[in-house]
Amino acid sequence: MRSSKYFKAEQAFLFGSSPGLVAGVDEAGRGPLAGPVVAAAVILDDLKPIKGLADSKKLTAIRRARLFDEIRAKALCCSIAQASVEEIDHLNILQATMLAMRRAVEGLRLKPKLVLVDGNRVPLLDVPAQAIVKGDALVSSISAASILAKVYRDRWCVEFDQQYPQYGFAAHKGYGTAQHLAALRAHGACPEHRTSFGPVKELLR
Repeated sequence: MRSSKYFKAEQAFLFGSSPGLVAGVDEAGRGPLAGPVVAAAVILDDLKPIKGLADSKKLTAIRRARLFDEIRAKALCCSIAQASVEEIDHLNILQATMLAMRRAVEGLRLKPKLVLVDGNRVPLLDVPAQAIVKGDALVSSISAASILAKVYRDRWCVEFDQQYPQYGFAAHKGYGTAQHLAALRAHGACPEHRTSFGPVKELLR
């Protein structure tokens, strides 16, 4: 799964003058119209390899769920954090995502010496960090983080669906599908809708 470019970069860092742990970080839930944005950080254990790690979006829900449990059982440590709807609306989705990522890294039981983040931006951290575009398909620890974040957020949507069944969160996971937009027009926004997002903002005018 790992790109040789990033694998070599990790090895040079790990076995150079400053050996240490590498954490992968990814998020889930930037695009939906409702719910928190979730981030995860994972430090894998090279002695306990996990087969089948990949970009969470490329895996089936069943496979993600199995890997979710395996990652939590085998990783050296992992952390899941979030930024709330209120924080998203107050800060904007980019800054809220960075906040969730920082919380995830700070929540790790072990402190990494290097953090690899999916995408093209890194949160403000007290350890070195590097952004990797499409890192969830290139770096195993980022793949693991993407799985944890997505499964955690999808489960949040299923639980929230029981409280507000009229919106269909269990099916669309908060994204702006035709079903979701129709429910918004029919019922208005609920407390977990992001009022700063266009489709929701339009309905509140």
